[in-house]
Amino acid sequence: MSSTLETGPTTEPEGSPTPRGGSPAALRPLVLRLHFYAGVLVGPFLLVAAVTGLLYAVSWQVEKIVYSHELYVPAKPATVPLSQQVAAARATQPGGTVTSVKTPAEPGRTTAVLMEVPGLAPSTKLAVFVDPHTAEVRGTLESYGGSGALPVRAWISHLHRDLHLGEAGRIYSELAASWLWVVALGGVLLWLSRRRRPGRRLRRLLAPEPGTTGRRRSLSWHGAVGLWAVAGLLFLSATGLTWSAYAGENVSDLRAALDWSTPSLSSASGGGDHSAHLGTDHAAHSAHGTPPGAVVDRVAGAAAGAGLSGPLEIVWPDGPGGAYVVKEIDNVWPQRLDQVAVDPATARVTEELRFADHPPAAKLARWGIDGHMGVLFGPANQLLLVVLAAGLVFLVGYGYRMWWQRRPTRGFGPPYRRGAWRRARWAVLAPSVVLAVAAGWFMPLLGVSLAAFLLVDVLLGLRARAASKRATSSPA
Repeated sequence: MSSTLETGPTTEPEGSPTPRGGSPAALRPLVLRLHFYAGVLVGPFLLVAAVTGLLYAVSWQVEKIVYSHELYVPAKPATVPLSQQVAAARATQPGGTVTSVKTPAEPGRTTAVLMEVPGLAPSTKLAVFVDPHTAEVRGTLESYGGSGALPVRAWISHLHRDLHLGEAGRIYSELAASWLWVVALGGVLLWLSRRRRPGRRLRRLLAPEPGTTGRRRSLSWHGAVGLWAVAGLLFLSATGLTWSAYAGENVSDLRAALDWSTPSLSSASGGGDHSAHLGTDHAAHSAHGTPPGAVVDRVAGAAAGAGLSGPLEIVWPDGPGGAYVVKEIDNVWPQRLDQVAVDPATARVTEELRFADHPPAAKLARWGIDGHMGVLFGPANQLLLVVLAAGLVFLVGYGYRMWWQRRPTRGFGPPYRRGAWRRARWAVLAPSVVLAVAAGWFMPLLGVSLAAFLLVDVLLGLRARAASKRATSSPA
């Protein structure tokens, strides 16, 4: 629930009981005021994140259409050796260094040979797409990140992540992710605490109230849609923070401290010194990252013998004495993400890492990241993200609509009344303060912006109090 999920007029409805100072309901006006400020001021960031996130969700399908020539070939029963495909790719880029090969995910797909070439941006490699049946090179494209995003999807990914403004632009996405869970939970609490007639409470929670008009109708739609969307929005907020600049670093430190990091095999060691086994042919090719002869075929065969099946990524050693690391890269549920290290000299598996043996927290992190990116359940995952993003756009829009509808004859709708914290007992207020401080420390942009909201609110309150005193003290 984003933007201003307001729950009523500036004052409580007539006949409503005054919340007791020791009751959590005593903080309802404070939550309402915070929700108002967060919705109005953070709403634009949430709107941009929702629109760009929607674009990213559909970019997977767009990528397949735009780059169909590079990605797809007529399926045939026979394939040429993987080493022949790698050699064909390297022939088109003699100055490049092969770093890995991704085998086809399904019949009719091409093999992707990834290479480092001068002039590429960070985290970007050149992907050479090869027909696995004929070793014909179908084209070359830049490939970004671990997901192998091609130019269109990579452009949309950067738009969603930082608006193409670099590290400075990441502040927008982190601010949106930091506040999304706050306005979502605050909105739900406000929506659930509204007074409803007995017998119709559940229906009015889950569905818009029929026969209403104006601001009440907007509120009804805003609250019902927000309640349905809240679980997904909390998921997007939590997983989105893992990519953020400041909170993301704290997330990484927390995972490391709790041993929740995702394990992986290294290609820097584990294969032994195999240069003697490969002779001068290896020395002639190692500078270009190409294995001699059919070494890559032997590595792939060893991985198959260990139970790994396609799609696979075969990662070249980082240096002499290193092992080839073969990874399953099937992120669609049920996932196949096992890894093995293979000594290229002996074609022997020297180390294994099974996804089933990952710590539960590491699995949850993997599933969360893949779900946020839209790959966990394939097109169904992407469709769900489109629905969530569209729902967030709806909620932001209706929040601003309610703000406009509650405005006086001139000007804009004012914030809700202040002073709720003074009426609440410390037994209720203290845990809320501790939670706010802890959240602000863990998510620095949330803490800084919340402090700014409070400072502005205090200054406005002092100005209003001074104006009131001047008005009462002036002669009639």
